[in-house]
Amino acid sequence: MKPAPGFIGVFDSGLGGLSVLPHIRQCLPNESVVYVADAAHLPYGERSKAYVLERAHLLTRFFLEQGAKAIAIPCNTATAAAVADLRKSYPAIPFIGIEPAVKPAAQLTRSGTVGVLATTGTLGSEKFKTLVEREAPRCRVLLKPCPDWVLAVEENWSHAERLRIVRAPVQALLDEGADTLVLGCTHFPLLLPEIELVAGKRVTLLDTGAPFARELHRQLNARALLRIEEDGAQVFFASTNNAPDLLARAERLAGQALIALPWREALVFEHGRPA
Repeated sequence: MKPAPGFIGVFDSGLGGLSVLPHIRQCLPNESVVYVADAAHLPYGERSKAYVLERAHLLTRFFLEQGAKAIAIPCNTATAAAVADLRKSYPAIPFIGIEPAVKPAAQLTRSGTVGVLATTGTLGSEKFKTLVEREAPRCRVLLKPCPDWVLAVEENWSHAERLRIVRAPVQALLDEGADTLVLGCTHFPLLLPEIELVAGKRVTLLDTGAPFARELHRQLNARALLRIEEDGAQVFFASTNNAPDLLARAERLAGQALIALPWREALVFEHGRPA
């Protein structure tokens, strides 16, 4: 089965973007979605900007050849590296990017100290630096790169193993006085049980899944691209890594059944690379 033209393309470096999918389904229940996990090339956060940009162009080409009407990028690293270039290269297509919840964190903090947990690529990007300068000029913003957290989700580590790698960076931010923690990677909400155990109930935890879905709705509505029909919405899943248990794990993380879509990367550039 193939998706009908007019779907929303969603891509992430792996399974992390599935933390956003329930918000998209709730906000846009009539829309079909094709989710691609670029799992053969993760973690984006430890790759160069040029590498992530090339992957973003390839995935965009795949979506457009299948008939996507919009492309959503819930990956913070991919947004920072590629969304501006994609918008310039494909001006007729809406691209919805994401950014860490620094603005609401600056508004909610009582201590004036905010901690941001994200990938190395996100925290080192010029886009993130500008975000902090613009939205939190009066706050002390502490940064903690957590590349192992992505692998913990992708490799399905045990609760004990997840708790072990979560404890040190979260506790370090708490010891520095942070009372608000930003989860700046879509993989990280999938570690929420472990993060909450370490952070405790008095610490505010922020992610951007719901605001991202609302912005996606807003942009589709502004371009008269919302689907009105209340039936026929489907959710497809493809991965650049054909691990045998990946679909089952994706369904568990997404909280719903997904339609498997074969990935054949060679077909994406059948007509040449995009300019």
